[in-house]
Parts: sequence; structure tokens; C-alpha cells
Amino acid sequence: MSDITVLVADDQPAVRAGLVLILRSAPGLEVVGEAADGAEAVEAGLRLRPDVVLMDLRMPRLDGVAATRELVAGGVRGVLALTTFDLDEYLFGALRAGAAGFLLKDASAGELIEAVRTVARGDGVVAPQVTRRVLGAFAGAAREPAAAPSPVPLGLLTARERDVLECLGEGLSNAAIAARLGIAEATTKTHVSRILAKLGLRSRLEAAVAARQVTDLTRDRKVT
Repeated sequence: MSDITVLVADDQPAVRAGLVLILRSAPGLEVVGEAADGAEAVEAGLRLRPDVVLMDLRMPRLDGVAATRELVAGGVRGVLALTTFDLDEYLFGALRAGAAGFLLKDASAGELIEAVRTVARGDGVVAPQVTRRVLGAFAGAAREPAAAPSPVPLGLLTARERDVLECLGEGLSNAAIAARLGIAEATTKTHVSRILAKLGLRSRLEAAVAARQVTDLTRDRKVT
């Protein structure tokens, strides 16, 4: 099996060196490049096409949110964002830009390595604390009439894709979805890709938010 290729983007040399050291110590991971700011990350990402881009969200020249947006638009979808609790504007911006996952900067070496492997498999990964903040914020926004997003066009999805979307809303991995629905993991990946394409979403977390919105609306209708 080929090694998982990783690009590390962080403007702090010491932090970047530490991340590279951790990743290079893990079997099956290969650091193919480094970037000191968002502009360098975009250039290297589009040139090297790594499986995963470990992206600090707060960097000079071009911040991690804008860099993520450009990479995703260029077909590099495995962006794993490094975030902190007090930077919600970066966190939510990265979600909208299409980040595949979010990891706290104080994550352990083991958590970092596992997160990179998870994103490389095509799954999303989000620190539990971040998940609560994101879903809570988006659910709150969905209940405000002035800020409510467009209805999720479920009619575009097949019955099986709706089942998969519901599982995404629960935060299940591809393997867990496959086990629950009795389908192959490769089939699950295909369903997830089609759901994102049909609904115009950029990441699994956006799909999870959409699924939660559907669940909340259904529950509200039952109550009323």
C-alpha cells in the first residue's frame, strides 16, 4: 500500500517542525512538503497533490481559510484544519471553504496521526468539542428566519443516499455507515461523494449540518 502523503502548513517554524517530526515518526505517512503561509500552501498543494494538507488556519499573506478554499476548488479536498477555541470566525470559515476535518492545536501525537489517516481514507474528523460548537451554531442559525439556509433538496437523493446522509448527521465514519446499512465501504464512499455533489456541499461536516437541519425541521413539524 502506498504511503499517505502529507503537506504541513504552519507559519511558526518550531510548530511546523514538531508536526513534521510527529508525522515522519508514524509508519505509512510521508511528509512531501512544508509551507510557511497560505499562499505557499496553495502553490505546494496544487503542485504536489498530497492526500492530506495539515493547515494552520491563522497564517500571514493568505490565511488558512482562503487557502483551503483555493485548494478545494482545485481538487485537493483532504484539508485537515488546525484550530483553537477562540477563533470561531476561522473555524466556521474553514467549514464553508470545504475543510475535511478540524483538529485542536493541543491534540496529542496519536490524535494527530490518526486524524491524518482518517482524512486520507475519505472520512471526516472533528474534535468532539469543535463538533458541538459547529453544529450548535449552525443549528441556532437555522432556527432564525432571517438567517435560515435554503431547504435541503432531499428530492435529489435516492432512498439509500438519504440513509447515508442521516448517518453522516450522526457523525458516523464510512466503515460505521457501511456496517449499519449492510453495504461495502467503497459503496459508502461513492454515496457520500454523490450526496456532496447533488447538494452542492464541500465536506462531510457540511453534510452533517444539513442532516441535522432536516432532523430539526422534521421534529419541529411533528411538535406543531
